[in-house]
Amino acid sequence: MAARPLRSITSKLLFSSRYSPPSPLAILHPSLGISPAGEGGAGSTARSASTLLEDMAQKIGKAIRRPGAPSKARVHADVNVVRPKEYWDYESLSVQWGEQDDYEVVRKVGRGKYSEVFEGVHCTDNEKCVIKILKPVKKKKIKREIKILQNLCGGPNIVKLLDIVRDQQSKTPSLIFEYVNNTDFKVLYPTLTDYDTRYYIHELLKALEYCHSQGIMHRDVKPHNVMIDHEQRKLRLIDWGLAEFYHPGKEYNVRVASRYFKGPELLVDLQDYDYSLDMWSLGCMFAGMIFRKEPFFYGHDNYDQLVKIAKA
Repeated sequence: MAARPLRSITSKLLFSSRYSPPSPLAILHPSLGISPAGEGGAGSTARSASTLLEDMAQKIGKAIRRPGAPSKARVHADVNVVRPKEYWDYESLSVQWGEQDDYEVVRKVGRGKYSEVFEGVHCTDNEKCVIKILKPVKKKKIKREIKILQNLCGGPNIVKLLDIVRDQQSKTPSLIFEYVNNTDFKVLYPTLTDYDTRYYIHELLKALEYCHSQGIMHRDVKPHNVMIDHEQRKLRLIDWGLAEFYHPGKEYNVRVASRYFKGPELLVDLQDYDYSLDMWSLGCMFAGMIFRKEPFFYGHDNYDQLVKIAKA
């Protein structure tokens, strides 16, 4: 397949300029009796938000932190407390943009809620790379991902950020990463030996221990974000778009991670979570690889996911 200039894609993107996540009330368990917008008519009985949240607490056991019982990570709790503000203050980041015309697109390899991903090449040396074209989101989210990748650069098994470019017309940003000759996990995992499984989980643990030691939670650990070049026995943890800096006692968004890999704290809306969030996700991955069951916990919604965990 012939390579195309990166600008031929980024200059014509028709991504929606705004991303509005659905209201938490719109995704509650059906048993709460919430009708989709437009159903029921004007005569439908209105229920207050507070009543709905109380119902949710009863249905799925919403966690409420008692006063005087603050949450704090058992390890690496004060990394961002002792480091200078410049380390974690991503909103103040001044992005140094590279030259978009240095790269060409070869083929599309994936897409997600916030990006589209392509295999590409560097025009000068014809070196393969991965180009992640970001869909329009808040600038601070883009800056957060860039800052975290820069802070983690050189860490064990962390995907390497090579460059950051932007289309001059559409202002669409793209992140350029090292290339990994990945084998789809649905194909690879069933072929792994016991030793292979332990080896790759150990490699993933190295990546997580490093990012946690740098005061960063990944918040989206799952097979889709773990690239493995089995021939080279190389693993890379990718997609840091949901990653965040850990600050003791801070309340975070619970709409992170993928359902099958969400820890119980996320399923009950506990906002002051910590690095252990990633360890649960890794455990789900490990169990799936060992028992050849993917995903290991297969819930149809957050409520059912919690039930599946409780029954295990």
